[in-house]
Amino acid sequence: MFEVPVLDVSGYVAGGDAATDQTCAAVAVALDRACRSVGFIQIVGHGVSPAAVAGLTDALDEFFALPLEVKKQYRRDPATNRGYSPPKSESLSMSLGISANQMNDYYEAFTVGTQAADFDVELPESSYAPNNWPADTPGFQPKIEAYFRETQRLARILMVAFTDVLGLPAGYFEPMIDHSIEVLKMNNFALPEGDAEIGAELQGMGAHTDFGIVTILWADQVPGLQVLDRDGAWHDVQPADGALLINLGDAMARWTNDRWLSTVHRVCPPVCDGRIQRRRSAAFFFDGNYDAVLEALPGTLAQGEVGYPPITVAENIAMKVAGLRTGVAPAQPLREAARVSAAGN
Repeated sequence: MFEVPVLDVSGYVAGGDAATDQTCAAVAVALDRACRSVGFIQIVGHGVSPAAVAGLTDALDEFFALPLEVKKQYRRDPATNRGYSPPKSESLSMSLGISANQMNDYYEAFTVGTQAADFDVELPESSYAPNNWPADTPGFQPKIEAYFRETQRLARILMVAFTDVLGLPAGYFEPMIDHSIEVLKMNNFALPEGDAEIGAELQGMGAHTDFGIVTILWADQVPGLQVLDRDGAWHDVQPADGALLINLGDAMARWTNDRWLSTVHRVCPPVCDGRIQRRRSAAFFFDGNYDAVLEALPGTLAQGEVGYPPITVAENIAMKVAGLRTGVAPAQPLREAARVSAAGN
């Protein structure tokens, strides 16, 4: 039976680890089991405050309620992955090289992230582009920055847990995340609410994997999100009360040679009892340093096993974003694309 486990990570949030805290040690065992079998986890006790979540949802509502022509003023060059993306301007399935339907993905989004100016070292703006805060909603920036800071902290707490689970020395990942690319993509599934006939070609978000190490997802408790299991079947997932959804990305799959999967997921039109519902989500992508190399971690390859070819975080992201934003398929065949192609509808 498919199940997204719920884990209480409050021990790690309090500063514990598996070596010193029995609660953390039990969480580490459950985390490894979930990462091997599902790749999606619900976490509670995560320490992200209700006030920060309320600020996030208020900011989403403020911005997405603006007229489309106003929102379009905040579009940026697609390569920068910052600013506004109108409905049907992206195709997430193309990040895997899978042909998209003609409508592309039906969501609209606003994206912010870490900037080169945030760090004391010189970094390329191609990976750390300036943000494009909307002047039409003056409360937007402080509310989003408050939520962003709390998810930044949580992502680093999760890295402590991952280090424990993988049996790596304390601080092992630090040189790979000390100037991490971190992005918050806020989504509004821009379908009119109420009765509607939905054609088979309509897709909220096409099947895809996330590009980085780990994703922290807040979402409305409405239908839509589906996860692909290891047997090629799709399953509906909704967040539990007060929970955040966690899933692994490409970086972790490459580091562990698919011991932990970068889980394929998609979003179908949010429909309940034959009626379209509004659906909002905010995905915090913790991607790692732009120059961190993605290759098998110590102890993850069996004798004679071949790992992924080495690639940097920035190269992997650029390859996937080229498909997402411009329709340019990745130059190399991808394992995760094969999983989607073999899956049922």
